[in-house]
Amino acid sequence: MNATSRKRLPAAKAPAPRVPTDDKAAAVLAGARAVFFTHGFSAATTDMIQQAAGVSKATVYARYATKEALFNAVVEAECARFLGEVRATEIRSRKLQDVLAALAQAYLRLALSPDILALYRAVVGEAPRFPALARQFYLLGPHGFNGIVERRLEEAAAQGQVDFSSVGLEMAAIHFVNLVRGEAQMQCVTHPGSVPSQAQCDQWAAAAVTTFMRAFGKT
Repeated sequence: MNATSRKRLPAAKAPAPRVPTDDKAAAVLAGARAVFFTHGFSAATTDMIQQAAGVSKATVYARYATKEALFNAVVEAECARFLGEVRATEIRSRKLQDVLAALAQAYLRLALSPDILALYRAVVGEAPRFPALARQFYLLGPHGFNGIVERRLEEAAAQGQVDFSSVGLEMAAIHFVNLVRGEAQMQCVTHPGSVPSQAQCDQWAAAAVTTFMRAFGKT
């Protein structure tokens, strides 16, 4: 039995992000975002968030009962924004190399931005204390991007551009994302304040696409 005929486990379903329903809730969320991204979760206080949002402490607690709930809302909002921008990326070509290059460049542009890196560091730092929150981040962010890539790969496989019989579609998508993310994210996470150039991002994206197509492309 080859990899493509194996029964796949049901994919984890990402919960739908909650959207603020009033202006004050949006202000609280924006203030919390700024505070968490600057100070991380542990060092952030509700006083800081209240001041950044320009609202009363009662308003903060009326919308979000705990600091953890507020952090979770920030995670949901940022992941939704991230995937929304990826989905909005215009890709006119049906050639898989072009599709993957566009997705890789979109991923690097967003994932290596200071805000997303700050969110990543904050979530990873709190993962031992709040594993459910870390899982939420994974489902709404990285896992969601994997799904976008997987759908594009499925289309290309149906067109005969690639063959994933050796690993399966889901693992092929994971391989590609890891090729894009690996060195780029590691450099940026471990070097705060360092911003890769566009040329460097283009090089990372091109290397990922070339390596992936050599492994799975049909000649």
